[in-house]
This record gives sequence, C-alpha cells and structure tokens, in this order.
Amino acid sequence: MLAYTYLEPGKFALLDKPRPTLLHPRDAIVRVTLGSICTSDLHILHGSVPRAVPGVTVGHEMVGVVAEAGAAVTGLRPGDRVAVNVETFCGDCFFCRNGWVNNCTDPDGGWALGCRIDGGQAEYVRVPYADQGLTKIPDGVTDLQALLVGDVLATGWWAADIAEIHSEDTVLIIGAGPTGICTLQCVRLKHPGQIIVCDADPGRLDFVRRHYPEVLPTPPEQVLDTVRSHSAHGGADAVLEVAGTPETFRMAWMCARPNAVVTVVALYDGPQVLPLPEMYGKNLTFKTGGVDGCKCAEILSRIAAGQLDTTPLITHTFPLADIEAAYDLFAHRRDGVMKVAIKP
Repeated sequence: MLAYTYLEPGKFALLDKPRPTLLHPRDAIVRVTLGSICTSDLHILHGSVPRAVPGVTVGHEMVGVVAEAGAAVTGLRPGDRVAVNVETFCGDCFFCRNGWVNNCTDPDGGWALGCRIDGGQAEYVRVPYADQGLTKIPDGVTDLQALLVGDVLATGWWAADIAEIHSEDTVLIIGAGPTGICTLQCVRLKHPGQIIVCDADPGRLDFVRRHYPEVLPTPPEQVLDTVRSHSAHGGADAVLEVAGTPETFRMAWMCARPNAVVTVVALYDGPQVLPLPEMYGKNLTFKTGGVDGCKCAEILSRIAAGQLDTTPLITHTFPLADIEAAYDLFAHRRDGVMKVAIKP
C-alpha cells in the first residue's frame, strides 16, 4: 500500500509498505477513506518533534471504515464508519480515568499515530486501543464533516473547555488558521459577550468576516487597542493562543486583563520566555497543551445537530499519489489554502 513516510528531518517520501496487521487484541485496522495534512506534520518534517521516529507513516487526521477488529474490541465491528483520534489512550490508567488522555502512561499513549507509530497518510492504519481511539460517525454525517474531529476540532473543544469562558467575557483568539477557526467554533458554543480574532494574514481575517460576522477580526498591530476598547476591564477575560510564534506568545499575556486565563494551544518550534518583571501583578493563569481529545462523540453529535461545521476549512483535495504537491501547497499557504484533504 502507499504510505507517506518520515525518513529524516527535512525528508518525507511516498513508499510502498505492507498493509498493517493486528498486533494486539485491542487493535483495529481502518481503511482510510479521507485524511488531511496538519501543521504538526510540518513540525515533524522540520525536525521540531524530537520524539518522531524515522520510518513511520505520518498523518493523524483521518476517517475511515473498520476493516478488522481485534478479539478484545467490543464497541466496533468491520464496516463501521469511524473518526480516528489523534491520541492513543488506554482508558484505564490514572490520567485516562481523569480525562487527561494526552498523558496516558501506556508506551504508545498520547500522540503516537503518525509520530511514534504508523499514521494515516496511507491506505490503511492500525489503531491501538480501538474502543478508545475510534468513534463511530453518526448516520447523516459525511466523511468531510467528520474529518477534523479527532485532532484540530478536538483541540478547539479542549481549549474552549479549559479556558473558563463566561457569558459576559471578552475572548481573544490569536490565530485564524485551521486550529484557530476550530477553536473559534467551539468558543462560540460558550456564548461569550465578544469574540476577537487576531491574525496577520488578511485572507484569513476575510475568512472570519465571511463565516462569522458577529466576530471582530483584527490585525496584530491593532489588537491591543481593539481588545481594550471592547473589554470592560482593560483586557481580554480569556486569551487562547493558537498561532505559535514568539510574538503571539507575548501578545497573549499582554492582551489579557489581570487575573485572566491564557490558554496556550499552539505548538512552538522553540522555547518561549515569560518576562516576569514585566508581568508582575497581572496574576495570570496559564494553561498549556496538548489536547485531551476524549470528547469526539460529543463533537460528532454537535456536527450532526448543525452546531459545528468545519467543511469550509477544506479548501483543496488531492489523491494520495499526489501528496507531495499537497504538502507543497499547504506549507507555502498558496491559493488561499486552509486545509488539504487527502483521498487514498
């Protein structure tokens, strides 16, 4: 089967690999029907994910159909349409029992698919702990609608959930890329008083204007004034940093009011600095990732009810055989790209 593979920092290749097999009774084999490229895949390509294992098939955003299920898998059977979770989690350890599945203590726990074990930019993928890592897609929900459930939409859900958002709050979301837009959709379900979205890309701000007219878009050079003029307390009550640069990390705490919550959603290419003397007296609470992506069933129910819709984010579709061209488009943000779907 075709599988896009991490060879070494700076180098991916489309290889012919054997179809995966069941290695454990709790495994399932999924025939991938639609996948996607994530910015985290680019981080692997650039060598920014030290735990990524050379030789693995990349890709952790996918939906498909169960082809085989291990003897200990109880909730799934061949033929079920499923969304694949970015995280592998056992469901039994201390962290899983508390909903902190990103910290699952299993050797394959946390972000494994497409990083430490073979992922889904391929025709088939093996999913460990299938009863945990696969969620049935409801009838009436298409593959395209469900494609982002297991990763970026789960990330947005998790971020909105831990940000402590209240009905009268001013919420600032920094970054209007795919994860930022998924975060925005989930924040809207909290019904805050005002949502502000900041991005340096005029095209992405236009995307916000077209799809979310009640949201206030702003470029970085105006964000501090915009937040202050739309907040009752001199800054945002909640800030969600989804962009992932040193400048946006600084922007996050500068735009927050005293005693606010700053949720760091982004993945950074290097260490970030907290200038504590400048921050003295702000009494901020920082919350950091990664995502505890264990609410996929609830997210899918919201999609089925018409309350979440990420299909406008899928701007391009490529066959798996042309995945290198898809990566080139996505990495260089050409042609108004937001997300690229990959069809095996």
